[in-house]
Amino acid sequence: MSKRIVNISPQLCSTKIAVTEDVSDVRERIQAHVSRRSASGIPAQSPEGLRRPVGVQQRRPYSQWGFTNGDPIAGSVHLNAAAIPITSQENIILSELLYTFIGIRGTYIVPEFQEDVLVGFKISDQIHDTLREIIRDILPLAVYYSQIQRFVQQMDDLESGPVLQALSAALNELLHDYYMSVVQLETDLQKENLTLHKVLFFTRPTMASMEVIAKALKAISDENIRGGEVLTLLSDRIANLTGDSAARATFINLAQKAAVPYMEALQAWIYKGVVSDPHNEFLIEDTEVVSKGLHDDYTMNYWEVRYIVRRERIPRFLENLSDIILRTGKYLNVIRQCGKTIAPPRAESLVYTHANQNHVVLINEAYNFASRTLLDVLMKENDLMGHLQSMKKYFLLQQGDFIMQFMDACEEELSKKIDAVQPVKLENLLGLTLRLSSARNDPYKEDLTMTLLSVDLFTQMSRLTNKDCSELDDSVDNHDLIGLESFAFQYSVKWPVSLILNPFIICKYQMLFRQLFYCKHVERQLCKVWKSNKTAKKFAPEAAELYRSAFTLRQRMMNAIQNISYYMMVEVIEPNWHVLNQNMATVENVDDVLRVHEIFLDSCLKDCMLINTDMLKSITRLMKICTQFCDFIQAESSMEPSETFSENVKRFDLEFTGLLIGLIKYIYDLPNDNAADKLINLVHRINFNSFYSDQLILCAKDSMGPSPK
Repeated sequence: MSKRIVNISPQLCSTKIAVTEDVSDVRERIQAHVSRRSASGIPAQSPEGLRRPVGVQQRRPYSQWGFTNGDPIAGSVHLNAAAIPITSQENIILSELLYTFIGIRGTYIVPEFQEDVLVGFKISDQIHDTLREIIRDILPLAVYYSQIQRFVQQMDDLESGPVLQALSAALNELLHDYYMSVVQLETDLQKENLTLHKVLFFTRPTMASMEVIAKALKAISDENIRGGEVLTLLSDRIANLTGDSAARATFINLAQKAAVPYMEALQAWIYKGVVSDPHNEFLIEDTEVVSKGLHDDYTMNYWEVRYIVRRERIPRFLENLSDIILRTGKYLNVIRQCGKTIAPPRAESLVYTHANQNHVVLINEAYNFASRTLLDVLMKENDLMGHLQSMKKYFLLQQGDFIMQFMDACEEELSKKIDAVQPVKLENLLGLTLRLSSARNDPYKEDLTMTLLSVDLFTQMSRLTNKDCSELDDSVDNHDLIGLESFAFQYSVKWPVSLILNPFIICKYQMLFRQLFYCKHVERQLCKVWKSNKTAKKFAPEAAELYRSAFTLRQRMMNAIQNISYYMMVEVIEPNWHVLNQNMATVENVDDVLRVHEIFLDSCLKDCMLINTDMLKSITRLMKICTQFCDFIQAESSMEPSETFSENVKRFDLEFTGLLIGLIKYIYDLPNDNAADKLINLVHRINFNSFYSDQLILCAKDSMGPSPK
């Protein structure tokens, strides 16, 4: 056995040192040895002024070897050390150092405390100055030992969590080697082959390692950290110890052993999708927002809210992997909720080693397995694209014959106030239309239902912006809405497709549908006015002249509404749908599916002028004027008695033209981007003969006042 203080290192931690006595006997052995030396006449009683501070034992009852063990060297007799030669003083101090190294109070070396924490030692003035200087260089080792032992004892006494418990166990292994080193010194002392210079020489390497350990443990205690934060602190210390290979190796050993319970929790998550974290240390937290079945409101929260990453709990060595770790467990949970057996192809134990990054490979393999499996469940087993195709048919009005037949059947009912609309009647008409149109071949037609929303389009847009698609409370007055303004389709799907078509996504589809549906309704009303042109042919020339301006206005309205409808359906939705199909063919995981699908919807909402509230108001008011004009033409009784037909037509003309010019000007003023370019194309079609441009120039001149003469 090497006759020196053993440097604490991972190699020594794993080495079983062959000694005849148990480590627990070290203290008794040293005490017995020093007692024998006291019996031979070597002084051992504490001098006046260096006795143990009163009350130390009561203040620090938790420390086993923390300088609180009764009188120093019980039964010994104190002599005046100043009267003893320096050689004899060195023998006395060597005995005391053995006591100090294992936390037992000495006679000439007395511990000093601040708030129950050992901060140093006071050396008796009777000791020669030369020896005192060497002793001062050696004693920090005892301070570091006491701090480490105190930390280990605290971790044993407190509910500290598995990571700190594992760190405490690793520290105990290091202390085991430290105790064995003390045994070596004690053996040399028995053979009278030990000096203070030898002790100083042999303790320097150990002192350096124990110093950095003690500082790290103090930081852990002061910052009150645990779990992943402890592993991060250890990783940071490893990075900062590039110049001290022994201390670096020690910290690598501590970090690897402290990470064992954390890696076991990670293993349960990426292989089973289970959060095993009773002490709230793991980077994934299961909020368990709802405990009931997988309903729509639950499925939206399931993906966005239930499993979240606690960034402060991520160890430094897992920072770059936190997102795929989160997704891996989430995917496995969805697969399990689908009733499928989870069987990763290679479920090896996760072990963190500083030099070997094998855990990174295993995490990526688990992620690829979970991602591929869930994507197959969605795309192949549950035909996600088939459901999206159905959404396009109904919500985006791509099933033309069905939409026209449905509007023919339900137009009368939808023209009523919302309180007078009978939802059961609409449901029956919807089912009848689905069976009579070409939609009857759609395998998912039964998932389509209807709803009457109690909010208008602007309110729904506001709630969509806040990611809240629930209904408003009953205090909101929405009784002025008619069926056409509140009607929307609803789509019910089962798990796991409901992850993609969740209520928030359905809300976006409903907004597009409401805009397109109302635009289609206005177009139909204008077509009915066109049919009344035949009746005007029978009027006398004077009466027919009165209707000419009305029919001209109707044509301009029809041109604007048809071009707006064409723009939304052909220039916005269809190209975006084509891009969606291309992107869906290349997705690698469910998060890509969610992202690609949401990009599609957001692009449609933006380009269809729904995100911009000013443009949405202009389009809505424009369609309102058109419907009011259609009602006026088809029912002259709606005119006030004091108004003439020509005056009303002129009023509608001025209001419609003003709104359209304002919209055109707003589009011209938009910053240049892809959406603005598309809208410019819409303006060119509406303003094909420069009629509205001329009106805009006239309005600008009028606002400048008369030109100077």
